Amino acid sequence: MKKDKNEKFCYSSEDLTPKVTGVGGVFFATKNPEETKNWYAKNLKLEVDQWGANFEFRNANRPEEINYLQWSPIGNAKDFFSPAENGFMVNYRVQNLEGLVKKLKANGVQILDEIESFEYGKFVHILDLDGNKIQLWEPVDHVFTDMNLKTTK
Repeated sequence: MKKDKNEKFCYSSEDLTPKVTGVGGVFFATKNPEETKNWYAKNLKLEVDQWGANFEFRNANRPEEINYLQWSPIGNAKDFFSPAENGFMVNYRVQNLEGLVKKLKANGVQILDEIESFEYGKFVHILDLDGNKIQLWEPVDHVFTDMNLKTTK
């Protein structure tokens, strides 16, 4: 594993097949996100912050690497989950997001937006067969590690 000039991990010797590699987050609608987070913290001992909770785990292919899953109760969620109306969204961790989007377009999958890049990864939203909004994320996990977040383990 090496880092490029932008301190992002490069996996030049690994399989870069465009695909999902795991779950990156679970987002769900709630009337009162703060009360919901507090309930989960009190009763299920989740380490919560302003966004929800971060679950920490080790990458099966690179055990030295810490990966993260985001759990977030969302208030005023209509716009967040739009155009879906079900009140939840799953975020999938992917590798080679650009390649995956090309494959999805070729398969007729509805892409809801353009790929956006942030320090902590790239994102795009799609709709599945049932109209569920899905977020695809090509993560840069070391950014979260460097933030020294409280995590649920």
